[in-house]
Amino acid sequence: MSSGPAGHVARSTPRSTVRPHSETAGLIGSARLRTYLHTSDGVRIEAVYDPAAVVYDSARSPSPDASRPSADHPVFVIAHGFTGDVDRPHVRRVARALARHGAVVTFSFRGHGASGGHSTVGDREVLDLAAAVDWARALGHARVITVGFSMGGSVVLRHAALHREQEIAAVVSVSAPARWYYRGTAPMRRLHWLVTRPAGRLVGRYGFRTRIHHRDWDPVPLSPVEAVPRIAPTPLLVVHGDRDGYFPLDHPHMLAAAAGEHGELWLEPDMGHAENAADDALLDRIGHWALGTAG
Repeated sequence: MSSGPAGHVARSTPRSTVRPHSETAGLIGSARLRTYLHTSDGVRIEAVYDPAAVVYDSARSPSPDASRPSADHPVFVIAHGFTGDVDRPHVRRVARALARHGAVVTFSFRGHGASGGHSTVGDREVLDLAAAVDWARALGHARVITVGFSMGGSVVLRHAALHREQEIAAVVSVSAPARWYYRGTAPMRRLHWLVTRPAGRLVGRYGFRTRIHHRDWDPVPLSPVEAVPRIAPTPLLVVHGDRDGYFPLDHPHMLAAAAGEHGELWLEPDMGHAENAADDALLDRIGHWALGTAG
């Protein structure tokens, strides 16, 4: 998304390791777990596990209940947008909404929140998502559904293409760019200033709690639209608002065209950008789609 951050295209790498932090309490039966994960390139990532707010019958149909399902039921791994983190109110709201459909793993990308490292704005963040998926698997969940917003939307696409060994059950990309270096809207021009200029990176660090890498991409990573054909046959849902101020509608149309028959496109009327614009009704529909598609 920028010409600024460093990193290399994430290829098949040694699997990330799960090194529990002292706040991780007990086994999967615990109400909530908070831990630090370590990516395959050695970055410490803050992560939270929330149990589902549903129970399942033998046919795997959910019904509301305060107790949590067994570990073989689905888990949503949420990839937040740029300048988000695991404790941001809009990320927590997404987690609560999707917890009505399954367990939820949230995490802070590198350079965000309490995670280590520096943001590469969508490049090496695929390794952060891979670590979170590994953790969900280690907790016993057989069906993992990745859901990403904006930058996170591009990350879930690239992760599904580059880490096929993790066997994601379904991928949901919300408000994602299709291509890099887009500067066609005022918000994206401001974002590029934030990422590429020293003064912008200071604003990112102290204004948005986001530490941004100062080096250029080398090489330029696989773009989201190039990643999409490699995801098949994993089911893919592309969601985009018709009032998105960052990426106009040619972006989701490009992604949907690249997906072909294995992808589905939802163009949402009067919706803006990413988590803040995704209301509970949309998140509920996403949860139903994921469960119905992931099997």
